[in-house]
Amino acid sequence: MFSNLTNSLPKAFSPSVESFLAWLQLERGLASNTIESYASDLSHCAAFLNHLGFVDWASVDDLVLHKWVENLASQGYARSSQSRKLSTLRVFAKFLVREKIRTSDFTELLRGPRLSRKLPNTLSRKEVDLLLQSPSISTPHGVRNRAILELFYSSGLRVSELCAIELQSLNVDEGYVRIFGKGSKERITPIGSTAINAVQNYLVSARPSFVKAHTGSALFLSQRGRAISRKTVWVMIKEQATKIGINKPIKPHLLRHSFATHLLEGGADLRAIQEMMGHADISTTQIYTAVQANRLADEHALYHPRGNTKKK
Repeated sequence: MFSNLTNSLPKAFSPSVESFLAWLQLERGLASNTIESYASDLSHCAAFLNHLGFVDWASVDDLVLHKWVENLASQGYARSSQSRKLSTLRVFAKFLVREKIRTSDFTELLRGPRLSRKLPNTLSRKEVDLLLQSPSISTPHGVRNRAILELFYSSGLRVSELCAIELQSLNVDEGYVRIFGKGSKERITPIGSTAINAVQNYLVSARPSFVKAHTGSALFLSQRGRAISRKTVWVMIKEQATKIGINKPIKPHLLRHSFATHLLEGGADLRAIQEMMGHADISTTQIYTAVQANRLADEHALYHPRGNTKKK
């Protein structure tokens, strides 16, 4: 089933990897792009091991894998890429032990590169207000774009999640949307009243303009009547941000990051934010506490009489 992803692997390394990829798809429900990434990482590792004379995964030890990690650095891989490849190998090693292909985990003693977590860019509340009001609602495109921005910020969705919403997943009466996030994990995310009004306006006055004979149940439609793409949403946000004079780097998750930061500033519980955003690990959500701390430090430096020289 996955032979096309493993045809570059040395023959003896391939069967275990194919079984692993099938497990990722069937048991963990990972997307095809993620599975391809796992396959690429393991192919790279297997090629290195084969070059050193290893014939299969059963004979590999942590010492040679340490050399592989060092080799990644010498080849110029960024620390984030090194860390991702090592993470792939850790998941694979646990699979090998679970399937009794190996008796021990050969990654237990491996140490990856130390990563410095980059704080996400966010918008201020005033900037968000300006951005959400920027699409003109005098045209179907403007009504659609306003609804997209409002829902995006109101529910903290990933761009891919927003584009995949179907009509039956939306409950405007109860004020929530059913989302299938990473790994096909389902969660219920609340929608604020302003976003509900914007979406209802879109459904009544704009969506019919985008419907074609082949249109399915996607909530947000493109000009061709199909589910809107991530690229279209990203380009739209960049255009609207430029129009109102926002000079910050515009990334697809800008409104998602702003959603989390503003909730935290308002006193929301970190666990509740984790659940709404669909984070598997609370440590992912905790990055927003650092964003808030940085903002408070800037405010102190700017306005306190004995802050520092930033005011000058």
